[in-house]
Amino acid sequence: MSLMDLLPHFQQTLIDLGLSGLPHGEPRPVVVGVSGGPDSLAMLHLFVRVRKALNLAPYAVHVNHSLRGEEADEDAQAVEAIAAAWGVPCHVERVDVPALAAEHRLSVEEAARQARYTMLGQVAVRIGAEAIAVAHNADDQAETVLMHLLRGAGLAGLRGMLPVTPLSEYHLLAPVGAPLVLVRPLLDVPRAQIEAYCAGHDLSPRFDRSNLDTTYFRNRLRHEVIPYLEQINPNLREMLVRTASVLAADYEIVREQADATWLGVTREVGDDRVRFNLAGWRGLPLALQRALIRRAVWTLRSSLRDVSFEHVESAVRVGTHGETGAEATLPGGLVLRVSYDELIIAGQDARSPRLDWPVLEPGTRIEIAAPGVYPLPGSGWQFELRRYDGPRSGPAWAAVIADPWAAPLDASRLELPLVIRTRRRGDRFKPMGVGGTKKVSDFMIDQKIPAGWRDHLPLLVSGGEIAWVCGWRVDQRFAVTAKTGEVWLARFSSGGNEQTAR
Repeated sequence: MSLMDLLPHFQQTLIDLGLSGLPHGEPRPVVVGVSGGPDSLAMLHLFVRVRKALNLAPYAVHVNHSLRGEEADEDAQAVEAIAAAWGVPCHVERVDVPALAAEHRLSVEEAARQARYTMLGQVAVRIGAEAIAVAHNADDQAETVLMHLLRGAGLAGLRGMLPVTPLSEYHLLAPVGAPLVLVRPLLDVPRAQIEAYCAGHDLSPRFDRSNLDTTYFRNRLRHEVIPYLEQINPNLREMLVRTASVLAADYEIVREQADATWLGVTREVGDDRVRFNLAGWRGLPLALQRALIRRAVWTLRSSLRDVSFEHVESAVRVGTHGETGAEATLPGGLVLRVSYDELIIAGQDARSPRLDWPVLEPGTRIEIAAPGVYPLPGSGWQFELRRYDGPRSGPAWAAVIADPWAAPLDASRLELPLVIRTRRRGDRFKPMGVGGTKKVSDFMIDQKIPAGWRDHLPLLVSGGEIAWVCGWRVDQRFAVTAKTGEVWLARFSSGGNEQTAR
């Protein structure tokens, strides 16, 4: 691309990105992030040159990160002077990035990025702009792709930066309160071309000495790693940019398939957990298994920048081969857990179950003094004890037996008051069909009751003996037999949320 065709290329790029105003309306405002360096200065100059043709009203915003003392102050003054000379409104904001980094436990780079995008978004909302233009170029794209490759990113990361991205996908210090987009109209323009443009138009960019500091990962790639690799492949930057473009198109196919699959295998998406149908997830191709795990992590921890390959592969391995109760650690304090028929991704402290079964907080004790209805605290479930007067054969009796949350019991063996409580260390009972006694804890493991549920599952106790591991098995000493006289029915119910137990 020659110096002469950068202007028409830039104008056409803005049109392609949907960034042009109506021919006969008010000029469309657009926020332009300007650091004062060659990329952003060239971009602002180009906006000034096309603003009449595209009916745009550029608005320059400069963020002083308080990192370089007087040099940073001089950058801000230079941007203000240039914007004034070109007839562009300008807003300059000073942000104490070191303090923000300490407060939010971020790296200085990340704190600066979040502060910058937050300020750009806030100004855009204030002036009624829908788009924010930033000056990332093709060399930046090559560095980003290589950086993600070295960190072990998946397709989403290897796409690099996109020409248009919702600002909501970025990590901000505070919500801006409006749907905005970030556009990169110079993303396919090499840095050398931009520098040539600045020289050809007598622009005087500012020089940020921190760009030479190779303790920053990106700077080390730019000044050391890429020049070394270019000795092997002189077209490395072009190749990386082309790779990003190819993978961005491929990613769209994977994303569409992942979106459809997400709807098919996801049972719950909450603020604190995502639950997948285990058999459905295990039946997916590996690429979709990985994609759904990454999506679940980002759904629960939107502030994460990267989810490493190692984390995802560990989660896939446990999800594919793990027994009930197996866990894999994920970033952001998340854990993947294998349940009996679900794959659950949740915070490490989110071990208590959802109220889709009757549950009790560990240590809860409810006294059942007489037949009646007893609500379970903290849930929409209730326990009912009543006399059963129906037939003991045929469809009606079969329906009672089939309900996992109902148990017909021999009334002559029950001793009031009954007690509903959670398990205790050393609990034993005589499960029907087993013969002999068994530890409740061992029974729960054998029945593949999810580990997170075991301390919450109610037990029905009579005279100190466990009569029913609720939802699973009646103790044979309390079971109805041919010799049973009076039958009492113990039953849990909710608003139609019962699930089949095993």
